[in-house]
Amino acid sequence: MDDATLLNIWSHLLGVFAAIVASLYSYLIVHPRYQSANTADVVAFGLFFGGAVLCLGMSAAFHALLSHSETVAKWGNKLDYSGIVALIVGSYMPALYYGFFCEPALMEFYIVLICTLGAGCGVVSWVDKFRTPAWRPYRAAMFIGLGLSGVVPVVHCVSIYGYSVVMDRMAVNWIIIHGVMYIFGAVLYAARWPERSWPGVFDIWGSSHQIFHIFVLMAAGTHLYAMSRAFDYHHTVMASQCPSEAN
Repeated sequence: MDDATLLNIWSHLLGVFAAIVASLYSYLIVHPRYQSANTADVVAFGLFFGGAVLCLGMSAAFHALLSHSETVAKWGNKLDYSGIVALIVGSYMPALYYGFFCEPALMEFYIVLICTLGAGCGVVSWVDKFRTPAWRPYRAAMFIGLGLSGVVPVVHCVSIYGYSVVMDRMAVNWIIIHGVMYIFGAVLYAARWPERSWPGVFDIWGSSHQIFHIFVLMAAGTHLYAMSRAFDYHHTVMASQCPSEAN
């Protein structure tokens, strides 16, 4: 196993350990901070942490299995894509919970919508028929649709409450930064830059794939910070109540 592969494995495997530690800290230290914190908060954050662990863990497994055999590498690739779906869907859950806390019907609608899109992406990742070159544009469209599906509820939430309120409820400014990190890392990876411009220079360190891994970790950390701010706002300023309930 070459050094570049080892770096790809450990860059995400360390992220798994970090996500597990952060989840335990959130549950044992942050969660008891407010008496109003309940099971719904635990589930919302649990889905995010679960998605992060699955994504980073399956990515590490994929790189570890890549050189085993064609069959095993194929399964590893399916796991890798499934992990991406899990992280995207899991990341939306706390944002939707806190953003649409006072609009439960809309919250349920967007959760079902995003989970349905996630399930569709899971199917096209696992069923061999959909993994052929002919289906590549449709696979790409589904993953892009899943990635952008979070824009619609955020815009909807802003139209209801206004940007300043949503900035507090969902820490939407940090969510935007988190999205930019994902997109920037993915664009570099898709363009195979910088190794495309300097062949041989980044064979071990600094390849687009490794940069993408780093941006995934940074984006996940940024999203956790955003949701932690939303959690604090929800249980302090909102006192875990909607305005009509507080009056």
